[in-house]
Amino acid sequence: MTALFGRLGWAAADTWTITRRDLIHWGSRPGQALVVLLFPVMILLMFGYLFGGAVALPGGGGYREFLMPGMFAMTMLFGIETTFAAVAGDAAKGVTDRFRSMPMSGAAVVTGRGVADLLHSVLGLAVMIGAGLAVGWRWHEGPARALAAFGLLLLLRFAMLWLGIWLGLVVGRPEMLAFIQILVWPLMFVSNTLVPPETMPAWLAAAAEWNPLSATVAAIRELFGNPGWGGESLAAQYAVPLAAGWPLLMIAVFAPLAVRRYRRLGR
Repeated sequence: MTALFGRLGWAAADTWTITRRDLIHWGSRPGQALVVLLFPVMILLMFGYLFGGAVALPGGGGYREFLMPGMFAMTMLFGIETTFAAVAGDAAKGVTDRFRSMPMSGAAVVTGRGVADLLHSVLGLAVMIGAGLAVGWRWHEGPARALAAFGLLLLLRFAMLWLGIWLGLVVGRPEMLAFIQILVWPLMFVSNTLVPPETMPAWLAAAAEWNPLSATVAAIRELFGNPGWGGESLAAQYAVPLAAGWPLLMIAVFAPLAVRRYRRLGR
């Protein structure tokens, strides 16, 4: 038992070391960090004020209140690009190989990266909450349900960062970021974030309804009390369980894959 606690303490200390290293890197590049934080705000202003007048919501409701849950989820989704770029950059520069040569926990290296990115995502979410309040968005179902919605958003980000870590270790080339963006943007648009799936062709609507991003967006609209598309499909009726289930499934798949990939680098 003492040996077990010793190993856990060692892994926790290594995790914090990697987390602190990544946070220091963010602090040393404030310009890059600011761009990452403000990019979703720019998209919010574009959609909210340029296109908002052209969108009619079923049952009424303000467009920006409808839009904000989707923007929150998009912010969590965009984080996969940041994670991928950091992990692939470390692999390309030989930093990852240096970590592997040290007497440290392999799980701690990827977990530390995940913790640092999750903390950065909390800051990004706070910026978006402030932007949403500034443009008129509000939650209407009480603080407990609002906290549950924010928890689902961070759970989605936690799942996405494990996917980003795994992809970064598998690809190992930061110049492949454009390929990741090609995957992320269709995932964002083929969803219920901006348009109702009912307006899409049947095959595309099915993909949009069962998109993990759609589950999170539908769930937090419900929890915030913001207007949404509704719908009678199973995905629409069970949005909250799906918003928890999809990320947990992704974590269960990609977290072990990321750790295993890290340990097998160079073999």
